[in-house]
Formats: sequence, structure tokens, C-alpha cells
Amino acid sequence: MSVLTQLVTDLREGRIEVVDLTAPLSSETPILELPEIFGQTARFELEEISRYDDRGPAWYWNNFRTGEHTGTHFDAPNHWASGRDLADISAVPVSSFVAPAVVLDVTADVAADPNFLIERHHVEAFMAEHGPLPAGGWLLCRTGWSARAGQADMINRIDGEPASPGLSAECAQWVAQETPLQGLGVETVGTDAGAAAGFDPLFPCHDHFMGAGKYGLAQLQNLDRLPPTGAVVLASPLRIVSGSGSPVRVLALVER
Repeated sequence: MSVLTQLVTDLREGRIEVVDLTAPLSSETPILELPEIFGQTARFELEEISRYDDRGPAWYWNNFRTGEHTGTHFDAPNHWASGRDLADISAVPVSSFVAPAVVLDVTADVAADPNFLIERHHVEAFMAEHGPLPAGGWLLCRTGWSARAGQADMINRIDGEPASPGLSAECAQWVAQETPLQGLGVETVGTDAGAAAGFDPLFPCHDHFMGAGKYGLAQLQNLDRLPPTGAVVLASPLRIVSGSGSPVRVLALVER
């Protein structure tokens, strides 16, 4: 039996489960909030063209408008100034859309401190327990943040400032530049911590990962259904010419 035939058989017979890591995309989907001096992404909007009526008697369809980085989305290297001369979303190699993943669970830490920062020693402790990080893989950070619903809960302002977990600047630089991973995945609205507008550099996950020609996945769900190692992630963005990112349907294959 070929490898692909075996994969299809295992999927059909339930030995491999497909887990959806994607947040629903609607007008209620939480969006990134940048400081007011900067441009803002658009909320998702659906405009009905026809629905089995005089505008189109046999069909239903819509136009939609949204930002490239709205909802569950894929950041391309050219999204940030540090990667401005690197790949746009249409040029990301398709081989990058299917990759192994590890899941770092810091839910207990985040429950105690919504501004919790993942440091290099947290990742090194994971490696000591589970083995080396996979070449060309994803580091998925399980924080429990996807259990939150709505704009206010996701941004979680405390004393007027956004408060959500993420990587420290030092950890972001180390993971992006010194590990074999291809990218970072998070449950929050963007790949950086809520307080990252005040870090050095500004939004370090974006700065270091994009500058290293690597990628980001944001607003993931169901990371609690993945094992620490062994899952394979399928993340296929729209092929937007010159785009900086795209909403994406993210799936994980998990052996059961």
C-alpha cells in the first residue's frame, strides 16, 4: 500500500483525526487593535448578491470584505518592514503549508497572569522533555486564550492597555533566528503579546519572524486537542498577489 493510500485509509477508519484549528469568520470575529495613530484592519463584512430571488433565481452568493489579517490568518514575511523584500503571501512555497507542529502548553501560567511571556527557558524545558523542535515546523503556543469570546475579551484591556500573552522579545529572536522552525502559531488576535507595542523592537514576533523569512499563524483554536508533538498542520492561505497575509483554514492531522 502506498503512503498516500495508507493516509486516506487511516483517515477514513479514524486512526488519524482531522482537527479544525480555525476560528469562525463573521462580523463578530475579533480583530487586531493598533494604537490609534496607525491604520486599522477591517472587520469581516458579507454582502448578499442574490439568494434564489429576482437578483439570481437559482443561486445564492455573496461579496465579502475583510482584512488580510482578520480572524485566523497567515502572516507572510513581507507583512513587516524587516521582511519587506521577502516573500509575499502568493510566493510562500506550498511545501510550507503542510508541516509538523509542537504544542507548548502555558495555560496555567496565563490563567494566573494574562500578560504572561514565554521565555527561552520555557521552550528549552519543552525540548528537554519532548525532544528537538521539528525542522520546518510550527511552534504552537497553547494559552487558553481562544476560550475568550468577543472583541473586548480577546484584547483584554487593563488600565486602558491590551493584556494578552505571547513571547518575550528575547525568546522571539531566539526562536526565529536560532531554531529550525518555520513559524509561530498563537490563539491571540496577533502573534505578539498585548503589551508588545512597548517592547524593543516594536512587536518583536513580527519583527524577528518576518525578518527571518518565517511565518505566523494567529487566532487558532482547539490546540487542547493536539498532542505536544506529532501533529501535522495544514495551513493554506489565499494566493493574493503582493498580499501580506490571508485568512486561512488551519487543520491538524492527529494520530489516535
